[in-house]
Amino acid sequence: MTINEIQDEIINEFSLLDGDMEMTVFYIMELGQKLAVMNEVDKTENNLVKGCQSKVWLAAKLDDGKVFFDGDSNTAITKGLVSLLIRVFSGQKPEAILNSDLYFMHKIRMERFIGTQRSNGFAAMIKQMKLYALAFQTQLTKA
Repeated sequence: MTINEIQDEIINEFSLLDGDMEMTVFYIMELGQKLAVMNEVDKTENNLVKGCQSKVWLAAKLDDGKVFFDGDSNTAITKGLVSLLIRVFSGQKPEAILNSDLYFMHKIRMERFIGTQRSNGFAAMIKQMKLYALAFQTQLTKA
């Protein structure tokens, strides 16, 4: 699936919650619980996302020209947010990640249920994922 197809799928899932704040927050936390367990060896200072109030770890690897992400957080809702981004970006080519226009957050009106601090942290996660993609794209270009 493309990044936009995945975003549309997420928008559709959240539309089923009909804007119910409590159910939406619960659903995000549930998504975090379903996130694959991140290896403890990857929970390093280097993989900590700067700018997040919670602790957020993101690791990436390049496999067959596509980027795959692992992530975790020490808080349930932030872990859910990490899982959404991993779902959107993992398995995509670096170029697709770099050129992506993330719109699902606005469509699901995420600002209603995450505060300013978490919004800043979410932006930091996106930035980190795009930096990984840039590094991998540079690596592919040199190969």
